[in-house]
Amino acid sequence: MSRLDSAFGAERTALVIYLCAGDPSLEVTPDLIVAAAEAGADVIEVGMPFSDPTADGPTIQAASERALAGGATLTLVLGAVKAARERTQVPIVLFGYYNPILHYGEAALAKDAADAGVDGLLVVDLPPEHAAPLLEPMREHGLDFVPLLAPTSTPARVAAAVSVAGSFIYYVSMTGVTGTAGAPLELASQRAAELAAETGKPVVVGFGVRTAEDVATVAAHADGVVVGSAVVRAIDGSSDPVAAVTSIVSELASGR
Repeated sequence: MSRLDSAFGAERTALVIYLCAGDPSLEVTPDLIVAAAEAGADVIEVGMPFSDPTADGPTIQAASERALAGGATLTLVLGAVKAARERTQVPIVLFGYYNPILHYGEAALAKDAADAGVDGLLVVDLPPEHAAPLLEPMREHGLDFVPLLAPTSTPARVAAAVSVAGSFIYYVSMTGVTGTAGAPLELASQRAAELAAETGKPVVVGFGVRTAEDVATVAAHADGVVVGSAVVRAIDGSSDPVAAVTSIVSELASGR
């Protein structure tokens, strides 16, 4: 059983935490990954900073800009993951956009990511029908591909997602960007359960989850719940980012 598979084998809902690599610095990123894992995160999404993160709201956009201004590159992000992997076995998914991967080279990225201890990739702007150049080397190196579904996804789109999914599927709670308030989390949780039954894959819910209460709402039916902007906001507002991550992840974990 892979690390990602094991994250969804327990009775409790998996808590997935997003961290933007390089924010506030590449040096502290491994510490943040470890702190999140120790505080209760079951999976860590490590954001690959990109200059045009179209699916992300202002909070994660700003984090990406800070990381890029600090010199973050995909090579250095992989180095930070490798440093974290020496200290934790928490499953790690690289989260981001296709442009940096295309520039790096799909085959090279798959190999280097696996060598660094990455377990999977979620590429926001890479639909299944165009994913073969990345999927083939990913499978060669034992990496999972995490597809996205949304409230607008058709049965054909669901089938396409299942055809490429590794350990789980990410369900976007609403049309829009990350960090949006007012997401219909109860409906999203119920839809995630329907999709899990239909696809035979664990389904996690992201976008709009901010508090332990939100986590509890999603955990009522979904296999996993993703929190990103709230964690990034806590890091940005703290003089001690490691303590900030420990505090907010512990609080979020209490909602499961």
